[in-house]
Amino acid sequence: MSNEENTNQTVESAAPAEATVAPAAPANSAVSNLIATAMALKESNPKVFFGVIGGGVALLLLIMMSGGGSEPIAGPVMKNLVVGQQYVLKSANAYDEKATVRLVSVPGAIAAYDDTEEADRNGACQHMPQGTAVSVVELQDAYGKKNSYAKVRMEEGDCKGNEGWALSIDVQ
Repeated sequence: MSNEENTNQTVESAAPAEATVAPAAPANSAVSNLIATAMALKESNPKVFFGVIGGGVALLLLIMMSGGGSEPIAGPVMKNLVVGQQYVLKSANAYDEKATVRLVSVPGAIAAYDDTEEADRNGACQHMPQGTAVSVVELQDAYGKKNSYAKVRMEEGDCKGNEGWALSIDVQ
């Protein structure tokens, strides 16, 4: 047999096997057609192809960057604290009821503390539970903001009478 006869036989024998395969799902063929059309457009007119892609990306960016309404987002509000008044500690950034409020001995130390150490978490009167009654003893400005820190005295619990500095937003 010649090579041409061998090729013809393999083509003829392969044809019936393909006929028994189930037809592809309509969605599968639609995706294949879409990809084939896009590749044909890329070959025939690359400017239009890449222009469509760029327009789609620009539209996506426009949608992602367009904001919501003009209403401001509600968040924690800084109270005008008064020295001598009683307040409660409430963490402005925590939704967990068991979250604590950090108290330090010097106002600027709050920005630099790292609570990954277990000994730091177990220190005496450093982490007070939310809802602890306190009195404001002193206020301190920092970073160009008035009354950023408040020195508070605990009015209840095991730490009654102890003083420490907290962020003013955590005193509600």
